[in-house]
Amino acid sequence: MTTQNSTKVGPFRYDIVGSFLRTTGLKDALAQKRNGELSATEFLKIQHAEIKKLVAAEVKHGLADVTDGEFSRSWWHLDFLWGLGGIAHYDYQKSYKFKGAKTRTDNAELDGQVAYNPEHPFFAAFSYLKSITPDGIVPKQTIPSPTMLFRDNRSDNWPKYYQQRTDYLHDLAKAYHLTIQHFYDLGARYLQIDDTTWAFLISKLNETKDQPVEQQKYVTLAQESVAVINEMLTGLPADLTVTTHICRGNFRSTFLFAGGYQAVAPYLAQLNYDGFFLEYDSERSGDFAPLKTIFNNRTEKRIVLGLLTSKEGELEDPAEIRQRLLEASQFVPLENLALSTQCGFASTEEGNLLTDEQQWSKIELVKKIAQQVWQD
Repeated sequence: MTTQNSTKVGPFRYDIVGSFLRTTGLKDALAQKRNGELSATEFLKIQHAEIKKLVAAEVKHGLADVTDGEFSRSWWHLDFLWGLGGIAHYDYQKSYKFKGAKTRTDNAELDGQVAYNPEHPFFAAFSYLKSITPDGIVPKQTIPSPTMLFRDNRSDNWPKYYQQRTDYLHDLAKAYHLTIQHFYDLGARYLQIDDTTWAFLISKLNETKDQPVEQQKYVTLAQESVAVINEMLTGLPADLTVTTHICRGNFRSTFLFAGGYQAVAPYLAQLNYDGFFLEYDSERSGDFAPLKTIFNNRTEKRIVLGLLTSKEGELEDPAEIRQRLLEASQFVPLENLALSTQCGFASTEEGNLLTDEQQWSKIELVKKIAQQVWQD
């Protein structure tokens, strides 16, 4: 067990955000499926084989927890949202606003009241992951935050299905709570909620500092986010670890948002997660001072610093990373810190611009540095 609370597992001293570069075998099979050359059953067989090889590689590289690399989805967030009741797929007809890259135009929107789906496809994906995870290794499930649904244009049409916005937000929290509980019932003990909303809010709160009326919209969104997340987490089993990864966007080595954590730190301090994966790989993330507010003297929490980048293959200087960990420990005790890359390697099926070999070299470096800094 790796936290002060002995009933929980994770975050580990060297941990992973979760996504990995899609393999050539998986990419080829996906293309064949889309061209009608492979049936769904044939494709699933290949997908499972590639996931099994990935898990073996994760274990070989010494990880305490493993994921399916998100090989069972195309987008880090949309595939999950589409699986909930009351959510539909639509063509946004615009690229997401990454700095220097264009995405596909898929999106999600409300087409009814939000509801838990007991047949959500992610359940079968997790069950397969758990079935191939060796004893002593923790299968980790990642899903997007509920905030990804009520931000931007994805649920502008909520009044079509609800009289009160609070009812919509309650349904969303309930659907997520039941979904997480089902993962637990399937054997999950470590779950991560991925979230770009806080980075969006950093940007918007900073942009509107001199526009009080406009800023209030984003303050309200932050308050709603805290309420929905904490309602989602309330009453979950005591031995389930739920963490969050706060992301500034990750598509083909580009990003969406920039800015330090100061603007959202008071809200993050209220979230009842067991751990926080925080991006700190570049100047986009600001300094470590907000960590003190985020940690909020909650000694049972662990903050995983993403000090190594997953966006490029060049390896960081271990001495510099160790020094940065010491600097961060001025605001959060070293005992409550851990290390990872700032994000996964492939938040969408396209993947970041580095090689498979470089990806695993990053994982090895995270492990090496963590073992030098901590003894557990």
